[in-house]
Amino acid sequence: MTTAETGDVQTEAGEATHGVTLTAAAAAKAKALLEQEGRDDMHLRIAVQPGGCAGLRYQLFFDERTLDGDLFRDFDGLQVAVDRMSAPYVSSAVIDFVDSIEKQGFTIDNPNATGSCACGDSFH
Repeated sequence: MTTAETGDVQTEAGEATHGVTLTAAAAAKAKALLEQEGRDDMHLRIAVQPGGCAGLRYQLFFDERTLDGDLFRDFDGLQVAVDRMSAPYVSSAVIDFVDSIEKQGFTIDNPNATGSCACGDSFH
């Protein structure tokens, strides 16, 4: 069950979590990057910040902090955090990792974005 205003999802145990989905490829790549750094005390954080030519910009980074109101979800042992302010913007977003001749990196498919910039770094 999703709460429309906040983007929170309730688990069967009644815990609030976020609606972002990480593909198996994205989870594996993020876990491999953390292992390369020798860090097991960090989680992947997805945030939305003002900026970019379309108004909002995604931030995807490893973080050791836990912020008040963070929503967490586990993907094969990788904890993914979204702050409460960002949750409505990224609810139902799918994060994937692409490794092809044309492109390599994390991609975000967000059905909540009504438009994006030409470079693909920001949305509104």
